[in-house]
Amino acid sequence: MKEITLKLNYTEYDSIEEMSAEDQQLVKAALESQAGSYSPYSNFQVGAALRLANGVIVKGANQENAAYPSGLCAERTAMFWASANYPDVPFDTLAIAGADHGELCESPASPCGACRQVMAEYQKKYGRPLKTIWVGAKRIRKFEKVDDILPFIFDSLKV
Repeated sequence: MKEITLKLNYTEYDSIEEMSAEDQQLVKAALESQAGSYSPYSNFQVGAALRLANGVIVKGANQENAAYPSGLCAERTAMFWASANYPDVPFDTLAIAGADHGELCESPASPCGACRQVMAEYQKKYGRPLKTIWVGAKRIRKFEKVDDILPFIFDSLKV
C-alpha cells in the first residue's frame, strides 16, 4: 500500500481587474449570460461564456424544467451550441458565474460532474487544454486544464 497526494494548480484573483483583458471580457460575458437563465425552481442563475480558438464567444445559461432533471446547465448549453455551430473550432476557455436570487455568489460556483466530464470530452476531442474560470464576488479561480478540476477523467473507451 502507498499513499499518494494529489495537487491541483490554479490561479486565484481577488477581482476581475487583476485578470488579462481577454479573460475580463469572457468573465463579463458570463455575468451577462445569467440574464438568459430560466431558473424558476432553484432561483440559481448560472451564466457561461465559452471562448473558441477563433476568438468567437458563445454564451449559455442554465435552463430548468418542472420535469427534473430535464433541464441543462449553462456550461453544457454553451459547449453543445458551440460544437453544433463550430464543429471544427477548438474550445479555449470557459467562464462560469453563478447567482442566487440575482446576487452573484461570494464564492465561485463550480461546475457539476456531468459538465466537467463534457469539458473533458471536448478537451480530448480537440487535443488541447480547456481552461476554466470560476467567477465569484469575492474571488475568481482560473484552471489551465480540465484535469485540474476532474483529476480522474472517465476515459475507458480508447478510440
